[in-house]
Amino acid sequence: MPSEIDIYKRQNFGRRLGFGKQAALLIVDFVNGFDDPNQFGGGNISEACDNTVALLEACRSLSLPIAHTRIVFNADGSDDNVFSRKIPPLQDLSEDAHASQIVERLTPRRGEIVVRKRLPSAFFGTDLAPNFTQRGIDTVLIAGCVTSGCIHASVLDVMCHGFRPILISDCVGDRDLEAHETNLRVLGQIYADVITRDEAIAELTSHQAQAAE
Repeated sequence: MPSEIDIYKRQNFGRRLGFGKQAALLIVDFVNGFDDPNQFGGGNISEACDNTVALLEACRSLSLPIAHTRIVFNADGSDDNVFSRKIPPLQDLSEDAHASQIVERLTPRRGEIVVRKRLPSAFFGTDLAPNFTQRGIDTVLIAGCVTSGCIHASVLDVMCHGFRPILISDCVGDRDLEAHETNLRVLGQIYADVITRDEAIAELTSHQAQAAE
């Protein structure tokens, strides 16, 4: 019986994009609430968050631009939207709520971008795309959660803004593991390169070495 990937191969999908000249790291919604299976977490989200620590440190050592996102709604409900109506607990992710704070092991450093968003994509209604463009970014490495939601939406917008999406497979997670695997497969065939953390670090290190020659 043909595998799910066969139809993509027959139709010549899945071409590798590769890395461009300047990469950035985007970490989507690794906040306390998503690290907690009793709130928004579960599945492999905490494991993916742990795996991202080494990726973040590698990108910092290479002086890459780094962006983090948080979902943040006003505590008075004044900016509730369709997203928060569909998932009412999102309304509790206010600026000062513990659940909305970036996890301690990935705490942003001075000079790193922190994007507050109220919709799935890191780019919709934010200034992240022009910020990346101003910095000469052409390649965006993507980590975070959840694979089937905010990661999927952000990957599409990375591509739509003309950046190369590089999805780091072991640094993204989902409470629904079947949805996680399905989205990795689909995103990798249509929208992004899907590689592991160690592959990404090796590629970034190689690019820096070549640039220094």
